[in-house]
Amino acid sequence: MMNNKLKYTRRSLLRGAINGAAVAMGLPVLESLLNDNGTAFADGTDLPPCFGSWFFGLGLTPGRWEPELVGSQYELPEHISVLQPIREKLNIFSGLQIFLDGKVNQNHVSGAQGQMTGLVTKSAADYDESFDAIIDRTFGSNTRFRTLEVACDGNSSSGWTARGQNGKTPCQVSPLELYHRIYGEGFTDPNKTDFSPDPAVMVRHSVLSAVKEQRQKLMNSVSSNDRSRLEEYFTSLRDVEQKLAYELERPAPLPACSIPTIDDQEIGTMIAQVQNTHKQFAALLSHALACGQTRIFHVTLGNAFSTLRLPGEPSAYHALTHEEPIDPVLGYQPKCKVLGEQCMGFFVELLQAMDSIQEGEGTLLDRSVVYAFTDHGEARLHSMKNLPVFTAGSAGGRLKTGLHIAAEGDAATRVGFTIQRALGVVSNGWGTQSNEVSAPYVEVLA
Repeated sequence: MMNNKLKYTRRSLLRGAINGAAVAMGLPVLESLLNDNGTAFADGTDLPPCFGSWFFGLGLTPGRWEPELVGSQYELPEHISVLQPIREKLNIFSGLQIFLDGKVNQNHVSGAQGQMTGLVTKSAADYDESFDAIIDRTFGSNTRFRTLEVACDGNSSSGWTARGQNGKTPCQVSPLELYHRIYGEGFTDPNKTDFSPDPAVMVRHSVLSAVKEQRQKLMNSVSSNDRSRLEEYFTSLRDVEQKLAYELERPAPLPACSIPTIDDQEIGTMIAQVQNTHKQFAALLSHALACGQTRIFHVTLGNAFSTLRLPGEPSAYHALTHEEPIDPVLGYQPKCKVLGEQCMGFFVELLQAMDSIQEGEGTLLDRSVVYAFTDHGEARLHSMKNLPVFTAGSAGGRLKTGLHIAAEGDAATRVGFTIQRALGVVSNGWGTQSNEVSAPYVEVLA
């Protein structure tokens, strides 16, 4: 049903250039494009869910982050109290672990690998498909960017996503470059009143179609080895054609679509530098989701051997986890605790950026689920037990929130499997060996 309370009659589009790159700025459109409660488009089409993964290295201070109560009545411990503004949209999982099944613990790798891929390999080089790629096959293929991956420490190899067995996906490290990538040439404002396909895209599409039509004739004239090579080539070609076909279609209007401003900031590993970079990435990714440019993203604060530094501190975070003595009065490593709390502060900034984008009666965070994970339960000991895991957002009502799940001894892959089950991309199970799971957390499923 259309909403008759219109504030505007048309959408504006601002055009310009930054450093010679064309950009377009779309402004939010009318609520009349959604149904009365904002849960779907006016034509009845559901708002698509979004998925994000967020990695923070070196875990949290053991015994300081776990809520005392299970269920919905818990209070946030002081160590993670910064998450209070989004508590009702948050789930906390404690007691989880990754099983090595006799393999050597690849410090700062095995835990994160197990949670994102469902398996632990003998070598860090054997990094297999991450579960965001499984989600991508269902939800990401009809967007301009299937996924967007960013790293906040300037290290493009810091991420934990992979589409196959060819290694991890490189991350974007510059917010300004990501801005140009998203909103430069090729960006189509979904709220623009008039739409005409890009002639260059049309030409490329027609050329690919012509190649496709000749495929069978060519396949019949070559050797079996060449047929195998051509089959692989045409498979990748079809992926390109699908993307071009999407660009030839009018995008669905998205009421929350607008484009943030971005500044060229210094990239580094000091806490303030990482915070600035992360804040800009949070804004860019949130608006990219709201504008339908992608539905899947990955953020890493830095590589697992974290190089984050406190002001005036000569040792980086990773070194501190091994060098800083446990305070005999406090019972923990004070500087490491501060750094863990800083990471939680970055996490809530991302969630608040998503939650600030209104979509009908809900927000962008409400139709998303963000999965936050780390590499160790206690970095000082390289522990695979009691890994801090969080989810935020209900994935469009598919997940319940505001819960603490105490899951002592459970495989951490149950959280990833629960997300996949909620999104409808897997049903029977996920993971391998002792990390294989077939039972989601039913108390979290809506």
